[in-house]
Amino acid sequence: MAQGPPPPPPPPPGPPPPTAAKGEKSERTSDIIGKLRPTKLFKLSKPDTYVTSLDFDEDGLLLLAACSDDSLQIYSASEGVHEAMLLSQKYGCHLARFTHHSQNIIYASTKGDDAIRYLTTHDKSFLRYFRGHTAPVTELALCPSNDTFLSCSADNTVRLWTLESQNAQARLNLATPYLAAYDPSATVIAIASASTSSILLYDIRHFDKPPFATFDMRQYDPPRASRGNNIPEWTKLEFSNDGKSLLVTTNHSQGHLLLDAFNGELKAQLPRPYQPTWGILRSAPSSTPSKTPLGQGDTSFSADGRYVIGGSGADRDVVVWDTQGRVSREGEKKIIRPMCSLPCDRGKGAVVLWNHRYNMMATADTEVVMWLPDEHVGMKPL
Repeated sequence: MAQGPPPPPPPPPGPPPPTAAKGEKSERTSDIIGKLRPTKLFKLSKPDTYVTSLDFDEDGLLLLAACSDDSLQIYSASEGVHEAMLLSQKYGCHLARFTHHSQNIIYASTKGDDAIRYLTTHDKSFLRYFRGHTAPVTELALCPSNDTFLSCSADNTVRLWTLESQNAQARLNLATPYLAAYDPSATVIAIASASTSSILLYDIRHFDKPPFATFDMRQYDPPRASRGNNIPEWTKLEFSNDGKSLLVTTNHSQGHLLLDAFNGELKAQLPRPYQPTWGILRSAPSSTPSKTPLGQGDTSFSADGRYVIGGSGADRDVVVWDTQGRVSREGEKKIIRPMCSLPCDRGKGAVVLWNHRYNMMATADTEVVMWLPDEHVGMKPL
C-alpha cells in the first residue's frame, strides 16, 4: 500500500518553562499564599557572610544577591541552581539591581569610593561609573519604564541618572533622603526623609520642582524613649503594583506602616507577631554606624498588591499580612495582624523579596532560600 509523505519534524524545543511557573503563574495569589514553603537553599562562602540585598530580573527568571564578602551571586529562579559569582573585592557591593537587560547590573560601592557601578555579566566588565555621591548610597531604584534610576545617599542628596551617561540628570538636596521608590506608572517618585519624618512625592517630569505632596509621618513615630536615636528606623519604601498603597517598612516593634498612596493616610499598622530580636533585623540607613549588617528591608508586596510578606523579627518563619483583611482598633491605632506564618527551618528572613512574575519568593540572611507553593500543605495560622 502506498504511503503518504512522512510527517513534518516537530518544531525545535523552546526553553523549558520556569520551575516556579508550572501551574502557579495563572493561579491567584490568594490560593497559594499560605502554602509557600522553602524548596531550595544556597549556602554562601563563609558562615559569617550575609546577603545585603536581593533582586529578581525583569522576567523573574534570575535572582541576584549582593553579599558582605564583596561578591554578587546570581541564581536561576527557573531551575533553582546557582549560575554565577562576580567579585567586587576592590569596591564592595550593596543594593545590586538588574537593569531592564538581565545581563547588566548596577550596584552601590561600599568601600574605596561612593560610586555606583554599571556591570555586564557577559564578560564581567564595567560599562560605566556613576560618580558624584560623597557618602554611602542608601537606595537604588530603577524606573519601571526606561533606563533611568534614582540614587539616595547619606550625603543628603537624591540624584536622577540615565544608564547612557555618567553624569547625573538632576539632583535634589534634602535632609536624610535615605529611601525612594517609583510608582508603577513611573510618573511619581516617593522619597522618605527620616529625620523630618516625612515622605515627599514628586512628579518625575518636574523633578526639579517642589514636591506636589508631603506626608507628615510624625504622628506614627514610636515614642523617642523606645528608639536609640531621634530618627525613625525606616528600612524600605515600596508602592503596591496597583499603585494604591505605599508601604513603609520599619524596625520598630509597632510594625510597618501601610499608607494610602494618594493622600498619605494610614490604612493600618502591620505589627510583627513577636518583639523584634536584635541580630535578626538589619540596620536602617538612619542607624549608622551600626554593628548589624546592611539590608534593604524585610518586607515585600505580593504581585497583586494585596499581601505583605515579611520577616517575623524573632525566628526563621516568614509571616503574611492581608491588607484587605480585618482591621482592628486598639485605642487610636488601626491594626492588621498577620494572617498566617510560613514556616522555615532553613534560614532567617532578614531580606525578603517577592517575584512579581511568578508565584514564588526569596529570603536571605546567611543563606539564600527560594520558596514555592506546596499543594500538600495547609495554611499555618498564628
